[in-house]
Amino acid sequence: MDKKKLMILLAALVLAIGMALAARSLVAGAAAPAVKAMIAAPKGPKVLVAQRALPVGTIITADAIAYQDWPKDMVRDAYFVDGAVDMNKLTGTVVRFAVTAGQPLTQGALVAPGDRGFLAAALGAGMRAITIPVSDKSSVAGFVFPGDHVDLMLTQKVNPTSEGDNLPLAVTETILRNLRVLATDQSPDSQTTDGKTVVRTFHTVTLEVTPRIAEKIEVAQTVGTLGLVLRSIADNQSELDHAIASGAIKLPVGATAGDASKALAQMSNKPIEGTTSYSTGGDVSRFARRTMPATKSVVAPVAAGLPRNTAPTVKVVRGNDVSETTVGGN
Repeated sequence: MDKKKLMILLAALVLAIGMALAARSLVAGAAAPAVKAMIAAPKGPKVLVAQRALPVGTIITADAIAYQDWPKDMVRDAYFVDGAVDMNKLTGTVVRFAVTAGQPLTQGALVAPGDRGFLAAALGAGMRAITIPVSDKSSVAGFVFPGDHVDLMLTQKVNPTSEGDNLPLAVTETILRNLRVLATDQSPDSQTTDGKTVVRTFHTVTLEVTPRIAEKIEVAQTVGTLGLVLRSIADNQSELDHAIASGAIKLPVGATAGDASKALAQMSNKPIEGTTSYSTGGDVSRFARRTMPATKSVVAPVAAGLPRNTAPTVKVVRGNDVSETTVGGN
């Protein structure tokens, strides 16, 4: 190859490399403005979404919902938009339609206090609402709010039955567990100030119960004084673990976290009755009675109309012989 051809080949190679570098810089330069425009694009409005799955009848609490950025062209008129709604007014409302985690809440999905059908929407299938009176002391000083779960205790004094003993038996027993609070003082909402829930005392509590438990509560109100015990949220998980271990609840083979969450949600709203615990005065004081005294048995006459000191007799017939025998005699 002569010198002239070699020079032409080298020039063509340099030109090709230069054109490749120029094209690369053009492509990079065109992409940069697009990325910059995407970053600088204004964000859409914030809409209210569910922080977790909200089944029908869920009472909205502050930790159940939150605002989240949403594409502007996907915002609907029924959404709750930040700045256009007061979050405090949504606390205590009830979910009318099931909402999945991350899904925006719509105005039609919530029933506000005072709306027609509010309490019916809060009740689960087959459940009933019952209101009981409580005092400031027995209502955990007002720290019970709609959506919480409580145990119900009955305190009473049992009068002695034996003669000559006039010391009653003081006893408190937990008669029902895991009852969901629907409202306090006929008000299902809770007030907040500066993001903090206002604690206030109340004198009535509305609970979600089964028809059978409603009967028990009605009777318990006539027996003694009722009191509430606030339950921990962690109790539901521990009871679910115990139920699975005992076989009371069976999860399918290869159950996912969603299956466990569904089982936990069902158990968390299920009232528990049956075996109860109790404490008597003797458990806390040596001067109080621990048990009821034994009652003296009174033997009533066997036959009506006979004196107490007269034993009944029967006639025994053996052929032609008739004789009278005292019952209990030899």
